[in-house]
Amino acid sequence: MTISEKVAYLKGLAEGLNLDTEKSKEGKLISVMIGILEEIGLSIEDLEENTQALGEEIDVLSDDLSDVEDVVFDEDEDEDEDDEDYDDDWFEVECPTCEEPLVIDDKALADGMIQCPNCHDKFALDLSDDTVEADEE
Repeated sequence: MTISEKVAYLKGLAEGLNLDTEKSKEGKLISVMIGILEEIGLSIEDLEENTQALGEEIDVLSDDLSDVEDVVFDEDEDEDEDDEDYDDDWFEVECPTCEEPLVIDDKALADGMIQCPNCHDKFALDLSDDTVEADEE
């Protein structure tokens, strides 16, 4: 039973008692109190309706935000996949002179000669056995 229904029941009880709302002080008081309760009941029902509507709007916004998050995070995952593909074009070798790790690309690998940026020593790459090894020259 809603608050408005309870107030209506209370109003019906007061009318059933045939309270004299014109002459009796108690009757006037009860009549005014029932009027106030009716207004409060209507206000509460309006608040409940507004709360339900806001809750539905929040659900819609939450779904939209979830869609946005999916798009944003999917782009990050795609970039990571691109980075993995990009890593295939780079190789790491160690300088035979200073033992500094060097990262080289396909072009440097195809040239066959590498100059270490650390010690400036030049060396050739041995591509036998599908491994990249440095041979000093």
